[in-house]
Amino acid sequence: MAIPAGRSNHSSCTRTFANAAGFTYVGLLIAIVVLGVALSAVGVVWRTQAQREREQELLFIGHDFERAIASYYKAGGHQFPQEIDDLLDDKRGPQPAHHLRRFYNDPMTGAQDWTIIRVDMQGITGIASSSKEAPIKKAGFNKDEEDAFKDATSYSDWQFAFKPRIRLRRAAGAAPRAAD
Repeated sequence: MAIPAGRSNHSSCTRTFANAAGFTYVGLLIAIVVLGVALSAVGVVWRTQAQREREQELLFIGHDFERAIASYYKAGGHQFPQEIDDLLDDKRGPQPAHHLRRFYNDPMTGAQDWTIIRVDMQGITGIASSSKEAPIKKAGFNKDEEDAFKDATSYSDWQFAFKPRIRLRRAAGAAPRAAD
């Protein structure tokens, strides 16, 4: 088809280019939305995995505290520590003992804000996280003493406490004594 005099082909090219640019823009917006949804899903998976790793770290640290309290208790005539620092540097004997290597941060809060468990006036018997966040892990705990964690509604319910076993003496009238 011939272009009449005085008219140019420029306007039809401009319309075609504008239509193509509009489709490209819509396509780009769809790609950004799909990418945003995918990144959101990845973020949820990453957050869940990070929380599971912090749960594993909490179990390790909690049991380390429990072992340190047991070690302190057995090393010093069945006495519990009065302060956490007593686990780091036990000066009751001729040689200082180190029942705990360092004072850990609570992995759920990132701070040294543990809830200290004390029984009566005996001293520190255990620790618990101060986090009120609900745990992901609800089952599949490795140790019998972790069975109580199954019904936990928050990490603060995961209590790591040393409970000495009481061995009864056979002699009549003898007071019970702690076995360990």
